[in-house]
Amino acid sequence: MEEYLRRYVHTLAGEIGERNAPYAYENLVRSREFIRQTLEDFGYTVREQRFVADGKECANLEVVIEGEGDPLVVGAHYDTAPGTPGADDNASGVASLLVIAERLRKRTFRREVRIVFFTNEEPPFFQTDLMGSLVYAKSLKRMPYGMISLESIGYYTEEPNSQTYPYFFFRFLYPTVGNFLGFVSNLSSRRLLKKAVRHFREGSDFPVESGSVPEFIPGVGWSDHWSFWQIGVPAIMVTDTAPFRNPNYHTPLDTPETIDYKSLVRVTEGLVHMVSRLADDLGHRD
Repeated sequence: MEEYLRRYVHTLAGEIGERNAPYAYENLVRSREFIRQTLEDFGYTVREQRFVADGKECANLEVVIEGEGDPLVVGAHYDTAPGTPGADDNASGVASLLVIAERLRKRTFRREVRIVFFTNEEPPFFQTDLMGSLVYAKSLKRMPYGMISLESIGYYTEEPNSQTYPYFFFRFLYPTVGNFLGFVSNLSSRRLLKKAVRHFREGSDFPVESGSVPEFIPGVGWSDHWSFWQIGVPAIMVTDTAPFRNPNYHTPLDTPETIDYKSLVRVTEGLVHMVSRLADDLGHRD
């Protein structure tokens, strides 16, 4: 697994680099085609959702594993912030999602699974009508059971006081060393959060911290799960906490060699198990 994770991150953040519609559109298209080709090589039929942003054609990519129950959406954005190659944010999430797609491709589940690679998560489209995940969410005819967003999941450190938080009092509730994976949701998604954490821990011994907190807290809505909150769907973010830990966040230093691939393997193993278990849970939307 590590070989593939390294290859995917290196292709996106090393070979292609900055990828976004306003400033690096050709690279955005290259990354989209790389993801498409990889999914097709796995044996999937890839669905494209095209729309125009900043005068350019953009697209979300989706593959579907059929099932009878309301769909579980698992997503990661493949664009980057301006001026950054985006290894952690978010080639790490895309790489993990590609491995998840490969691992699940011949499985059958009770619930439909939709694996989606979103565009336009980063500024200037962040939390606007042209954010790819919001375009996708608003187009849904069938309301999902829930949504999981993989957002910056490759940076870990054992340095003391390497983990920060939006408010000082969180330091009394959570670790001050950035060596864990975070599961974050708003208050209305707390049941999905608890299920996801439980299933992740069944599949991996990687350290996890979790919290359901009000949406006004900085960082809680900073990814594609936010779009699903807008349509009333429970959604959570899985993250290394990005700007609260990674000094390379949204800079040119967010490069492939800064990723902790051995940790990313353990994280991805847990995510494969988590998605599989959630996909076989036919409970009602929480």
